[in-house]
Amino acid sequence: MSSQPHLPQLKITAGSFVFDARLETTLAPETCAAMLPLFPYRQKLIHVRWSGEGVWIPLGDKHFDLKWENHTSYPAPGQMILYPGGISECEILLAYGSVHFASKLGQLAGNHFITLTSNLDQLPALGKKVLWEGAQDLLIELA
Repeated sequence: MSSQPHLPQLKITAGSFVFDARLETTLAPETCAAMLPLFPYRQKLIHVRWSGEGVWIPLGDKHFDLKWENHTSYPAPGQMILYPGGISECEILLAYGSVHFASKLGQLAGNHFITLTSNLDQLPALGKKVLWEGAQDLLIELA
């Protein structure tokens, strides 16, 4: 029996890949509260430029007025982080392998707000598909 409180469950479809995930409402409550109204969230995933083995969603001039919570520069495979904007553009990043989150301005940190909980073995294939075939559709929805 898990001692972790019930966390909202998500379904993430990225290209032809489907993952179950949880929203990290305990660890990143403000970030989750800012993102939850956007679900179902549709966008395109592209491959990162500076950070290693990750895919990202550039959000351009969008800015979230959020403090750092559950933040990291080294998300593990299956962790999604939100960089709320500031010295670089606002973005969401999903690690599929080794990531050192950065921009052309240097190291960044993002708020870890989603954790994938199934099919993690498919993450490298998703990353390679985005790298070699280009942008893939993304859908994040409540399960």
